[in-house]
Amino acid sequence: MADIQLRVNGVDVTRTVPDQTLLVEFLRETLRLTGTHVGCDTSQCGACTVHLDGVSVKSCTVLAAQASGGTVTTVEGLRENNDAPLHPVQNAFVQCHGLQCGFCTPGMIMSSSFYLREQPSLDEESICHALEGNICRCTGYVNIIEAVRHAAHEMYPALADATTEDAKR
Repeated sequence: MADIQLRVNGVDVTRTVPDQTLLVEFLRETLRLTGTHVGCDTSQCGACTVHLDGVSVKSCTVLAAQASGGTVTTVEGLRENNDAPLHPVQNAFVQCHGLQCGFCTPGMIMSSSFYLREQPSLDEESICHALEGNICRCTGYVNIIEAVRHAAHEMYPALADATTEDAKR
């Protein structure tokens, strides 16, 4: 058994779990944060993506004990302002219809929000590269890419203005 301490979505959590418990299992089964999905258990689909200490990780590849002492953000805790109903990336996925069945959506949102925080760009190739670890079996990715662009415009107005100026040249 492993004693773990984490800060999950701004809340300190201490639990004892079996040594082999994956972070995704801990989040879903112990904390009942079911927005983080299990799609493959092999790190192929990205549905389980969360932020661990500010870095985008696939939680099916991390033991809960390895994450102990860290800070985890799930799709449920992504919004930065408790007065806002959704994070700008979540809102953009709604506005741009960047989902169909919704199974991959939490992972796509977590990967997208990490990308926009680290290196915001409206360039399609950069967005596709940022999402290459996430699989959607329903969409053609067009609306997902548009959602990331929409979120970038909302989060970084200067980026949107620069893109508009480039397009005018």
